Amino acid sequence: MYTLRKEQLTTKTLVKISVLGVISFILMLMDFPLWFSPPFLKFDISDLPSLLGAFAMGPMVGVIIQFVKNMLKIIVAGTNTAGVGELANFIVGSIFAYSAGLIYFKEKTFKNAVIGLIVGTLSMTIIISILNYYVMIPFYSKAYGLPLDKIIAMGSAVNRYVVDLKSMIIYAVVPFNLLKGTVVSLITILIYKRLSPILHR
Repeated sequence: MYTLRKEQLTTKTLVKISVLGVISFILMLMDFPLWFSPPFLKFDISDLPSLLGAFAMGPMVGVIIQFVKNMLKIIVAGTNTAGVGELANFIVGSIFAYSAGLIYFKEKTFKNAVIGLIVGTLSMTIIISILNYYVMIPFYSKAYGLPLDKIIAMGSAVNRYVVDLKSMIIYAVVPFNLLKGTVVSLITILIYKRLSPILHR
């Protein structure tokens, strides 16, 4: 398991983490729904800075950037999920960045970068699917007095395969996160080498 040593937290590193965290927060606000998923599932590429940080400075840096992003979200933009949505975002984003960064950091090759991003995408998708099924969607239903049937109807309105909670996870949540992970991974591969000199400076 990779941990961030105290001596690695130099002023330069902390500045880079802060900048990447702010960029991640801004990207988080630039979200939008997809054609096959209910409107409460919003697509964004805010995991990109944490992946760049994890690749350049180690997997734990990716986790810290995820923490900064979600804290800024709560402090600046507020939360409509009593912090549960931000906690889930932090957990799955951290899993994505940490697993991808850990594999790449062991041996910095293009092959390891691709493997890490695939593992990170799959891990993120599995974890968020479980969280949505057992925690997130039931929480929304109870906390906001919104019957589960109405939540399912939001999914059915845009995706005819959604008929219950299980099918919503399979036909909306899973493809949503696979697509998100794939898009963010492709952007990471395309821009990391170009930004690497700046991130390592």
